[in-house]
Amino acid sequence: MTEKVFSTNKGVIHYWISIASGERMWLVFLPGLTADHRLFEKQIEEFEGDYNLLVWDTPGHGSSRPFELNFSLAEIAEWLHNIFIHEGISRPVIIGQSMGGYIAQALMEKYPDFPAGFVSIDSAPLKKKYMKKWEINALKNTKLLYSAYPWFLLKKYGAIGCAETEYGRQLMYTMMDIYSKKEYCDLVSYGFRILAEAVEADLSYEIPCPALLICGEKDKAGYTKRYNTAWANQSGLLIKWIPGAGHNSNTDKPELVNSAISEFLRAIL
Repeated sequence: MTEKVFSTNKGVIHYWISIASGERMWLVFLPGLTADHRLFEKQIEEFEGDYNLLVWDTPGHGSSRPFELNFSLAEIAEWLHNIFIHEGISRPVIIGQSMGGYIAQALMEKYPDFPAGFVSIDSAPLKKKYMKKWEINALKNTKLLYSAYPWFLLKKYGAIGCAETEYGRQLMYTMMDIYSKKEYCDLVSYGFRILAEAVEADLSYEIPCPALLICGEKDKAGYTKRYNTAWANQSGLLIKWIPGAGHNSNTDKPELVNSAISEFLRAIL
């Protein structure tokens, strides 16, 4: 993967690309909140060589820091779209884990004809109807809760809460460990707040392309399982439940997630 940078007025975004062929489909991987590009290392291993790939560190995450925390979910999506234009990427399949899935939906809201497909991994719908009012309010007020815990416990329970396997937990711990406690608490609370604000905007957030929902059967992050069940039932989108996997199901059971993605790609090609 070749590392590149994209400058904005609030910071520099780092991303990585691998081009198998100019004619190949692009797969774009968007990590979740506080994770970075390493979240998808098992997917990069699987798909590099067969597809053109892009993965980034979301603004404020990983190598994309320092970054001014003064942006909306829509702005993140706009920066992502600008990177696509800069790299000549069109009609990608966007694969977003957790917060990455929300960024993908924000992008599709503004550019509905841009993606060829969407894979949601342990994410949830942005449509306001799926979330209770108190849940939205709670998302806007998480900083004190996170700040109350010692940093070593935040990292320990953050890793345990996201993954079920030793590999998945160690990877999440390693990604969290690059932050200071203050930086982490600022980032996670800000991410939840802009998520709540995007939901409150009450936009259509329609999925304009073929889509696949993936969710770990042991996902313990908030109400992700409830949201995915409702999302599949009300939208008719196909959902794949991953046995033995937590919130980062692509790190817990990469072989099952990769197989589901491959099957989806074959169906839309």
